[in-house]
Amino acid sequence: MHTAYIGIGSNLGNRDDNCERAIRLLIENSVTVTKRSSMAETEPWGVREQPKFINMAVETETALSPQELLRLLKKIEEDVGRLPTSRWGPRIIDLDILLYDDLIMETPGLVVPHPNIAEREFVLKPLAEIAPEKIHPVLKKSIKDLYLQSPRNS
Repeated sequence: MHTAYIGIGSNLGNRDDNCERAIRLLIENSVTVTKRSSMAETEPWGVREQPKFINMAVETETALSPQELLRLLKKIEEDVGRLPTSRWGPRIIDLDILLYDDLIMETPGLVVPHPNIAEREFVLKPLAEIAPEKIHPVLKKSIKDLYLQSPRNS
């Protein structure tokens, strides 16, 4: 089994329900959710002129490879109702693989750890809540330290 951390975000419709539905669909697809952060309302990143997000993170155990997990996350996004949109635009649900074991990989469709974790408080805060001592495999710092050093906390 592999440990994967998944970021969950929503800024359209019933944001809390969208996140909960995504978690249920993970579980229904044999992904075990072992920890979950609280939900937090956050400002949009990238494109500012859109509704605020609800963001959270979950720790999971899965037998899926990173590519299989990504395919599942894209299917769940579709099932929850995500439609194609502009980069960083509004979305009913957004699911991202943040970390996968201590894997470092870069392919055309998937980069692990997720790029820009250290610059995104909306990712670091929920991740630090459930995995403060987890070491970022590239930056070699704990998630807690990255969160404390993030721009809004320094």
